[in-house]
Amino acid sequence: MASSTQHVWTRFSNSHTTDIQTIGSSLWSRFWMKFAWLGYFGRFATRLAAWTAPPYRQRRRLARYHPKGYISHSASIYHNNVQLGTNIFIGDRVTIYQDDGTGSVEVGNRVRIHQDVCIETGAGGSIKIGTDTGIQPRCQFSAYKAPIRIGHGVMIAPNCAFYPYDHGIAPNEPIKNQPLQTKGGITIDDDAWLGYGVIVLDGVHIGKGAVIGAGAVVTKDVPDGAIAVGSPARVINMRGNLVKNNVE
Repeated sequence: MASSTQHVWTRFSNSHTTDIQTIGSSLWSRFWMKFAWLGYFGRFATRLAAWTAPPYRQRRRLARYHPKGYISHSASIYHNNVQLGTNIFIGDRVTIYQDDGTGSVEVGNRVRIHQDVCIETGAGGSIKIGTDTGIQPRCQFSAYKAPIRIGHGVMIAPNCAFYPYDHGIAPNEPIKNQPLQTKGGITIDDDAWLGYGVIVLDGVHIGKGAVIGAGAVVTKDVPDGAIAVGSPARVINMRGNLVKNNVE
């Protein structure tokens, strides 16, 4: 099916897709999304709906065609305590995993989770993602020992990682045998923006509207509206100052 889909889109692009073809593709997707969701037939319908839709970001429109949204047929949800909002988008090869049957995952309305994101919960952990938040490819959320809370309208770039725990490092004992420990959960407030490859560690609170630069390792709280960069991350400016400087 994958090679066939690739062939279809190569052919369409080479022939300069007409308006009629575009409308036909939209009608096809809308029809099959009526039957899409989990279960064998639902996943089959989802696959058919996506067959004529362009890949990656272009498939987000499919989430509007079903009240519950779009879950790629290649996504894996191995979790018995998941709450999914309306019109969500879950892309290819996303994994939602429950370790030891513990923890919960709550995904708000219109959340967009792109391909190869891994979301997992274990003992003491849970994950909540607020409405209209966007999570780009290959991010990792590992909620053990403490929760991860992501606010509304948060933008998370690719390859970000969230770990609200750490291994003990006591001497004379292999690291693999060390117990997990935590300084507390992770909270990302509304409208924050995390750049490419940001790592957020246990006990961290990133404030509303804060910006975290690419590659930063956040080990301490970041206040509302701050701009933080580096490893470990440190505040270098406030967004409010940028407005003042532009006015002057």
